[in-house]
Amino acid sequence: MASFRYLLPAAILVAGSAAAQLPEDVLRYGFPLAGGTARSQAIGGAIGALGGDITSSYVNPAGLGLYKNKEFVLSPNFGFLRNRFDYRGSNTNARDNGIGYGPIGFVLGSQSSYRRNHSSAFAISINQIANYNNTVQYSGFNNTSSWSEQYVEELVRNRATVPQAENNFIFGSSLAFWTFLVDTIANAQGQVIGYQSVVPLPSGPGGPEGVNQINRINTSGGAHEVSLGYGTNNNDKFHFGFSFNIPFYSFRRDQTYREEDASGNPNNDFAYFEYRERYRTSGVGFNGKLGLIARPTNRLRLGLALHTPTFANLNDQISSSIEANTEGFTIFPQPQIKTSDELKGNNSNAGNFRYNIITPWRMLGSVAFVINEVKDIKRQKGFVSADIEYVNYRSTRYRADDPTLVDDVAYYNQLNETIKSRYRGAFNFRVGGELKFKTLMTRLGFAHLGSPFSRDFRDLRGNRTLLSGGLGYRNRGMFIDLTYVHAIIRQNEVPYWLQDKANPIADGRNSRGNVVLTLGFKLM
Repeated sequence: MASFRYLLPAAILVAGSAAAQLPEDVLRYGFPLAGGTARSQAIGGAIGALGGDITSSYVNPAGLGLYKNKEFVLSPNFGFLRNRFDYRGSNTNARDNGIGYGPIGFVLGSQSSYRRNHSSAFAISINQIANYNNTVQYSGFNNTSSWSEQYVEELVRNRATVPQAENNFIFGSSLAFWTFLVDTIANAQGQVIGYQSVVPLPSGPGGPEGVNQINRINTSGGAHEVSLGYGTNNNDKFHFGFSFNIPFYSFRRDQTYREEDASGNPNNDFAYFEYRERYRTSGVGFNGKLGLIARPTNRLRLGLALHTPTFANLNDQISSSIEANTEGFTIFPQPQIKTSDELKGNNSNAGNFRYNIITPWRMLGSVAFVINEVKDIKRQKGFVSADIEYVNYRSTRYRADDPTLVDDVAYYNQLNETIKSRYRGAFNFRVGGELKFKTLMTRLGFAHLGSPFSRDFRDLRGNRTLLSGGLGYRNRGMFIDLTYVHAIIRQNEVPYWLQDKANPIADGRNSRGNVVLTLGFKLM
């Protein structure tokens, strides 16, 4: 557990008070392991200055300008994930597998009939830019804090009356209140002066009381982007391109969090509680990408690309429940169960949140050195390529879909301030190369994605390292590429956030393997 405390605006500590979005969602939309063809992934994604690949539409559209023919591309992949978390001294493993895809589409390139060494290409494709299939699980003993304390903080912070505690926080604190996981504190006159959790924790660390905590989160879905790209070639020296892209999102999360009494005492008014949450997000957006590639010499290529933010409109749906067994704390039968559907009553819109998000912008610089650069690509011997990318994660912004809703506007303003303090701009590095032996090619690549967290949150690791290698075959208008990408991911999970205590952290050392196959056909 980290020794520091995370200071967050009070309004966003518990999802469901005003909206369902949290600062962690920045990484879902701004920090994906983007897909590409097997060729582009084999060289670490360093495709920015190379071009001649349909992935260019998503990286540097100027690369489409290197096409002088037509082709169709299909890129299925298979991924397998292994998560290992260390939570309060206990190690837990989880695995997940899934099928995905890279760019699928057409590139329609043609040479100019009027100007020598001039050509242009149009591309239409769809690409899975993020895969959300994942299983996170960790558990451990905690005698310092409890998930339930965030509900106490929320009720105290809002100076909630008993009726407000029952009805105003239907996705968290009200559920805890109805199940007696959280109860009132009264003075000698019977007046409510505060709230307390019934979870047994010692007054100081090291006491006999405490709880076993188990958290399991299953996520699925993905982000998919349709791209319309165009690139031009001017005298085989300069290439310019742009793409208009429409991403659409589908995200599903099912979480079960449980705390169990670890003391073995059947008379301490607590046996266990279990929180369940069902969360769904869907939406669509748009963005643009611009790029240049210059070829000052036959062997050297220089690339520059700018990715605008994605402007997206999203819709969230959330429902939750708490089941708690407080033994003899109340006269009511145990366990008690309460759901958000019960508490929302006739308000059918409760649990539905519509909002806008602006994702980070990106700047990409690239360089490539082509071995034996000649117009006849069959005589080329290979290349070395490198990209450096800057991503400004702290520029992510949320906006209320309806600006007349004052509470929503205030909530998103506070959320944006938290994002600016928690995240920063980061650099991503990619490098790779290819050696060509007539119709066969071998490739290697490396990529390092820098941590998006600011210095004040440096204990929340977020860097990723990708190692890749692959083979390619090209002959008679057909090509087949096969690649394996191994991602090493440092990922921290914080199950709950408290204002007056250090927050527990699950330290993840995770790995993701991805086998990518690309089939391509040159069209007449």
